[in-house]
Amino acid sequence: MTKHIVEAFEAELERLRKSIAEMGNLAGQQLRSALDAVRDGDESLAMRVVERDREIDEMERRMAHDAVTLLALRQPMASDLRALIAVIKIPADLERIGDLAKSMAKRAPLFRGGAPRSALRRLTSMCELVLDQLEHVLGAYTSQDADAAARVWRQDNEVDDWHSSLFRELLTYMMEDARTIGTCTHLLFMAKNVERMGDHCTNIAETTYYMITGSPLPESRPKGADVSTIVLEANAR
Repeated sequence: MTKHIVEAFEAELERLRKSIAEMGNLAGQQLRSALDAVRDGDESLAMRVVERDREIDEMERRMAHDAVTLLALRQPMASDLRALIAVIKIPADLERIGDLAKSMAKRAPLFRGGAPRSALRRLTSMCELVLDQLEHVLGAYTSQDADAAARVWRQDNEVDDWHSSLFRELLTYMMEDARTIGTCTHLLFMAKNVERMGDHCTNIAETTYYMITGSPLPESRPKGADVSTIVLEANAR
């Protein structure tokens, strides 16, 4: 490519990188707002989260279109090609985080004073951990830091462990008092949503690491406790 074409490609790629940072910040805001709506039973805040999800969807569509157009026009090779593939893959994971936050927000009106406080504290801790993962993986992407991306990737088991702990607590509530089954079931769905958000942060870490190094992470993805074993334990009682 000529110098002018290279400069044009780099400028467009940098614009797309900035859009990813913006989209990631919005996804994080959506999760935090969804959590606030659940803790406060705030239906109006929950509806704002649902409505703002369209912004994330539109950003993902626009970036995918622009990245494919740039790929077709410039036909990049090696690291430039990996960078462009990342611009397609990472927004897809951010869009899913936004969808999961929206799903969580939709359940917020059900929790006006009816959810176990200790379970809400655990859910809050899960969300804070995922928000921390999201912040750090976006930082790793922006700064092109493969080691930072690998550190986020290795944290996935922490979210799994929090999920299993909350699952066990909610299962105990339901077994001890059938009146809590409805509320606890909704909390179980939300906890699973948050656990899946952690998986998407891990996906972004994998994509970032490959983009920088040209090699996949050399280990199997770390996983925490499996909630299916908790169900088996409960059935055995």
